[in-house]
Amino acid sequence: MYAVSASPAFTALRPANTSTINHLPNFTHLRFSRRLCAGCHRSKGRHRLRKGGVRKGGSDGTDQQDFGGHPSTATAKVGYAVTKTKSSDGAVAIVATLDTKRAEASFVAEVIRSCGREIVFVDVGTSKDGAARSNDPAALLTVIGRNARASVNALHVDGRITAIVGIAGGKGSGVFGEAVADLPYGFPKLLVSSGRPALLADLAARSDIILYPTIVDLFGINGFTSRILRNAAVAIAAMRYEPQQPGSRRKIVAITAFGVTTPAVNHCVRLFSGHSIEAIVFPANGAGGRKMESLVDAGEFDAVLDLTTTELADEFLGGTATAGPERLTAAGRKGIPQLIAPGAVDMVNFGVPSSVPARFCDRKLYAHTPYTTLMRTTEDEIFEIGRVTAQKLAAAQGPSLVLWPSEGVSDYDREGGVFHDPAANRAWLAGLRSALPAFIQCQQLYCHINDPAFAEAAVGWIVHQVQNKETRDVDV
Repeated sequence: MYAVSASPAFTALRPANTSTINHLPNFTHLRFSRRLCAGCHRSKGRHRLRKGGVRKGGSDGTDQQDFGGHPSTATAKVGYAVTKTKSSDGAVAIVATLDTKRAEASFVAEVIRSCGREIVFVDVGTSKDGAARSNDPAALLTVIGRNARASVNALHVDGRITAIVGIAGGKGSGVFGEAVADLPYGFPKLLVSSGRPALLADLAARSDIILYPTIVDLFGINGFTSRILRNAAVAIAAMRYEPQQPGSRRKIVAITAFGVTTPAVNHCVRLFSGHSIEAIVFPANGAGGRKMESLVDAGEFDAVLDLTTTELADEFLGGTATAGPERLTAAGRKGIPQLIAPGAVDMVNFGVPSSVPARFCDRKLYAHTPYTTLMRTTEDEIFEIGRVTAQKLAAAQGPSLVLWPSEGVSDYDREGGVFHDPAANRAWLAGLRSALPAFIQCQQLYCHINDPAFAEAAVGWIVHQVQNKETRDVDV
């Protein structure tokens, strides 16, 4: 069992007792003689330890890791093993503030160990004598999160862990999100949290963290928390990350979808399958777009068919399906082929009818479901959305193509449809052309976005680009 401290300043790393965390030796933190400076957490006096390095033969017979200089630059180091299990599944990392969640972490550890898995603790707590005195809690959490991230990355790169679980309240949940930020998609990440729903929703939107809300607060082990923690521990103990073997995967294309563009996406997926290309579909609901962008940045895809760019409309008009300002940027940065279409830019998403902002009360609204209200975009708005699309594409480092379906951009935007407005759609095309660089082509197709002809044209271009890249790679 290993123990890691991710606090911004610590000097000793000791082996964890195998029986229970309650017997873990306390981590020694740098003590400061004066209150820490806001923002940097460095005392106005001198740090007790000035030089980094390992001191042999600590008072308890262990080696101690000293970190000199500014505490925010201290990198958490992994201690040495004092127990080994026969499991070949790798260890499970437990991220927790051992100064406040020691009982809960101990309980989870024992359950995981009973399932035959080894444990690594990542302590993200603070000492009472040093860091806790900071008058800038947000900056302190940033430092702890950064150090925890470095610790977790090191454990992953070294192959020591194959799953990770966090036990936290609101602040600890944010630290856990930072700690696992670099772990690959599919690496088991489970967070047991009493944090507020909005925070957990944000974590879920930008990661594949499995969320396990506690419902009750985490104040020791009782009849409620024991059930929650036991289920979470058994679940994470059954998970193991298995990295994909190099050269074993097919070409992969990301596609964006919405309910009103699903027919087009279905056509595309079938066509890609015929070319032995795997199509991964992301819902263009805000969270889906953010996750796709992050996975593109991580190098998971060979091309992007951004058929449904409706999230740009929500970003521009304050809808609930915004993916943020970084939407439509990752493929360009990575230099991979991307095809862009104005799927569902005719609409902006809101919740129940009463949630629609008052300034839009006289607009064309449609109840998609009892919980989703759609608003039709106007000519002026859609012109601007087209212009922003072009500005984002201008930074592309790889092949890019825009396809514009003249007969409609969603199932609601066709003759007789509630949002059918050809003039508004043409405004999108005008806005796009007003800012589109000459090196990016825009082709008009005289069909609806959900017609098979549109999917055939889009998939044909992507397949051609992917195959050409294979040829270029071989030539190199």
